[in-house]
Amino acid sequence: MSLLEALSVIREVVVSKVFDFLLDKLASSELLQLATGKEVQEAIHKLDMELKEIRAVLDDAEERQVKEKSVKNWLTNLQNLAYDVEDVLDEFATEIGRRNLMMERRGCSSKRPKLIPDSFTAVMFNRDMMSKIKDITAKLKDLEPQRNQLQFKIIDCKRPKRLEERLQPTSVEIESHVHGRDKDKQTMLDLLLKSDNEANFVIPIVGMGGIGKTTLAQLVYNDASIQNHFNLKAWVCVSDDFDVMRITKEILQSLTSKPCDDNDLNRVQEKLKKVLSEKKFLIVLDDVWNENYHVWTILQSPFLTRTRGSKIIVTTRNHGVSSTMGAFHAHSLGVLSDDDCMTLFAQHALGARDFGRHPSLKEVAEKIVTKCNGLPLAAKTLGGLLRTNVDLDAWEDILQSDIWKLSEHQSGIIPALQLSYHHLPPHLKRCFAYCSILPKDYEFGEEEIILLWRAQGLLQEAQDKQCIDDLGRNYFRDLVSRSLLQMSIRDNSRYVMHDLINDLAQSIAGEVCFRMEGNQKVSKHARHLSYMQNLFDGIKKFEGICEAQHLRTFLPLRLSKDRGGYVTNHVIKCLLPKL
Repeated sequence: MSLLEALSVIREVVVSKVFDFLLDKLASSELLQLATGKEVQEAIHKLDMELKEIRAVLDDAEERQVKEKSVKNWLTNLQNLAYDVEDVLDEFATEIGRRNLMMERRGCSSKRPKLIPDSFTAVMFNRDMMSKIKDITAKLKDLEPQRNQLQFKIIDCKRPKRLEERLQPTSVEIESHVHGRDKDKQTMLDLLLKSDNEANFVIPIVGMGGIGKTTLAQLVYNDASIQNHFNLKAWVCVSDDFDVMRITKEILQSLTSKPCDDNDLNRVQEKLKKVLSEKKFLIVLDDVWNENYHVWTILQSPFLTRTRGSKIIVTTRNHGVSSTMGAFHAHSLGVLSDDDCMTLFAQHALGARDFGRHPSLKEVAEKIVTKCNGLPLAAKTLGGLLRTNVDLDAWEDILQSDIWKLSEHQSGIIPALQLSYHHLPPHLKRCFAYCSILPKDYEFGEEEIILLWRAQGLLQEAQDKQCIDDLGRNYFRDLVSRSLLQMSIRDNSRYVMHDLINDLAQSIAGEVCFRMEGNQKVSKHARHLSYMQNLFDGIKKFEGICEAQHLRTFLPLRLSKDRGGYVTNHVIKCLLPKL
């Protein structure tokens, strides 16, 4: 499978949340109050019924799209139509706001005045809206034969389908030399060897995909001091299927080196408890995603009467996992320094620590390492592609290539980062994909992103302002917790997206979110757009809001069906504090 094909799988169409939002808007009292014409009301009712019929099968469709191209195509067409519906509802909202403003100017004392439009404007508006709604409803009807042919089921989709099985890492070290992790290793050894505090029973290693969490756990697990300190050791790769029975059996088998064929959880846990009795143990649970506290309490039952000083190391991308497991301290793993990343790259590309034998390659190597942005997996992947190849042209080709255009068998980067997106709930998938409009290396504040999400209708579950702000903060901090957004190293009040995470967001958003760089032509499917330029030049185009000069920022726009861009008040509000 080529990487472009792989990306089409990654780019899941999550339209169910959009439909939930549209159905809520169609049922709003303000909309029904504004649509006074009988024909308009009938058109809205037909549209509402059509959307409800489609919404009933969307969970099944979104789950099947990963493996069925025909389902994916149907969802893509549906997504474009959903955005057309949203545009029409935006026009209704604008008209409601305009009429309320007119009533306020006329001195109406009511807090929420009844909408009383002038007859000519109302007739023309209703006629225009009725035409657009009928057109959209007809297009939705056109999708019905294909929908019936695909035989969707009405299901309750509560957890994401598992991706294809990946080759799981083991406790055996595969790196002969690990660069840049000496301090991290010592920190972990101190927590394991020098602290018998029960609050440090679970020690998580947290970081983004490809950062080296498993490698650090392997380094610690195989250290000579660990061998002498613990009576028993076990390593289990958990992955996304947190099956208590399977994990318990694998721990038992790892400790005893004997197979366990018993399928009674009570008996297996009793056996494990007996093996651990009066022994100081170290267990590594690698690649944990579970945030279900109840399931964790069942798994840890055999550990409750443990010998003091016993430890569990957990590797995870999500700080929420740490909280679930009651961890007092989580070790956050950061990116490598440029020097360490260069050494790692040289090791995999040339089998050497430096470029002493090939000085002509050093300059292009530095540029390739910059592209890796401190991510060990990227350095190893690109270095491995050049293994023993000292042809300068080949190195230039790697420099110019897009990491996302490497074939899947060449790169472990794609499946590693893909999992982070796969495990997001639908509402966070939309928010994360929207973040693809952020320029690379752009530092942003929490409030800024929340305002953008709010302006684009991505915070749909809350009604009042306070709840919306709280919801936005929860969404933002959840993405930070999952290592998809990171705190800036220059300013702890600002955040950034790692370059490869930014690339991941772009690959997922596809043409819906478009970041204009240079003189690119805007895609006809673009829904959200941003571009970088002098703030004064950009704002001047929107009614001269300010006269700031020499400031560069990104301007996020929302595109309607006719591709006319507009900036919402919330977007302007998030930009003004920078001035």
